[in-house]
Amino acid sequence: MKAQVKTIEGGVARDIELPALFREEYRPDLIKKAVLALQSTRRQPHGTYPYAGICSSAVGWGSGRGASHVPRIKNGSRAAKVPQAKGGREAHPPVVAKVLVKAINVKEKQKAFRSAVAASVREDLVRGRGHIFDGSVPVVIEDKFESLDRTRDVVSALSAVGVYQDIERAKESRKVRAGRGKMRGRRYKQRKSLLIVTTANPLRSARNLAGVDVVTIDQLNVEHLAPGMQAGRLTIWTESALSRLEGK
Repeated sequence: MKAQVKTIEGGVARDIELPALFREEYRPDLIKKAVLALQSTRRQPHGTYPYAGICSSAVGWGSGRGASHVPRIKNGSRAAKVPQAKGGREAHPPVVAKVLVKAINVKEKQKAFRSAVAASVREDLVRGRGHIFDGSVPVVIEDKFESLDRTRDVVSALSAVGVYQDIERAKESRKVRAGRGKMRGRRYKQRKSLLIVTTANPLRSARNLAGVDVVTIDQLNVEHLAPGMQAGRLTIWTESALSRLEGK
């Protein structure tokens, strides 16, 4: 399988042979499992105060009063402590001891990564995610792209290779979240756009573009390639990053 290395002006520099893992079998089940396992490591354990709802003087009245045997507060008749009482304990509260991290076998994780990389060169999957681009995938750019230190230069290069319209799509998708999360620091939702993979350092000049993620080849994981557990993300590779992909 071959790909064209494009210049930052949009021309074709040379043809290269893609690494073998681009021919990996597409396994959406493993990709989903790997992404869920990765996301589970970011969950924060939380629980309740052990004595919440039971710090009360309430005791039951016992038999012979024609009343239920629930604990009742002293000098009154209001029920307390039990889950069905106002201000009582919760029946099944969250506990800190719960195991939140989902396990995945090492070979499954590796195969899921290779499968997600291979999915990034399937045009039907990339367009199925809603990405807009001209030409074919994968998009490979010469190493000079990594040295661009101004966002306007990055925009010019991405326009030249025919993928900048996907960033405009992501920018137009920004909207206010529908639920309570808008009050909790998650006010806006926005579609994912390009994934830019470089060799040594992330392309800082592209971080501000709408929906764009910038990572090095060492940081690359299955969630970058399949956000939302859906593989086929439009990915921009530099030539050096692609050559180092063979060893992953």
